[in-house]
Amino acid sequence: MRLGEAGYRAMAVDLRGHGDSSWDDQGNYGHDSFLEDLLGVVAHCGLEKPVLIGASLGGAVCLLAVGEGLVEASALALVDTAPNIEPVGVKNLRSFMTARPEGFERLEEVAESVAAYKGSGRRPKSLEGLAKNVRIDEEGRYHWHWDPRFMHRPSSSENWEERRSRLEACARRLALPTLLVRGGLSDMLSEKGARSFLELCPRSEYVSIDDAKHMVAGDHNDRFTAALLEFLNRSVSLGS
Repeated sequence: MRLGEAGYRAMAVDLRGHGDSSWDDQGNYGHDSFLEDLLGVVAHCGLEKPVLIGASLGGAVCLLAVGEGLVEASALALVDTAPNIEPVGVKNLRSFMTARPEGFERLEEVAESVAAYKGSGRRPKSLEGLAKNVRIDEEGRYHWHWDPRFMHRPSSSENWEERRSRLEACARRLALPTLLVRGGLSDMLSEKGARSFLELCPRSEYVSIDDAKHMVAGDHNDRFTAALLEFLNRSVSLGS
């Protein structure tokens, strides 16, 4: 809402297998598949020089799109993601996403699961918001929106190194206004990982939201939005 009030047109994109988007019949959930989705949205909507903002996996996809010259963006914002992320953070997120294959009987259980992952012990204030993040099966149980096959993709150290090298190459090529936002308590992107990105892209800007974890916008939406708007208002011309 605040982006719209500031004069920006904002679009939230659910990649395949996520949110309200369909699941892929073949279980294709590699970076190139997500990149294909992003390019399709940009082309379909006729977007010219959009600002790309992506968190976690979405940020990696945005970095690929810009760094490999597939989208001519006017600015790029990456949220708690960079070429060098922490294996422990990936492991923790994977454990959270795969912990309840049988689903949840009540939304309160969903809230407890989110609170446990965030480590806060505090459940979200609104169960209505959580209801948008789950689907209900024929037995009335709640499941996360994402396709379970997404978390069971083949992985190896070789693929992980290939991913890192590809993203590093993209970071070196960035020549547009770029912002990196990190959750100060994130186990996914460390301060060291953030600094390594700044070395690859020295013209980029950096903001750390001190007491946020990996879900930066969810943990402190007001502070995240303020940092984003401050960056956009300096970097992007609404009349262009």
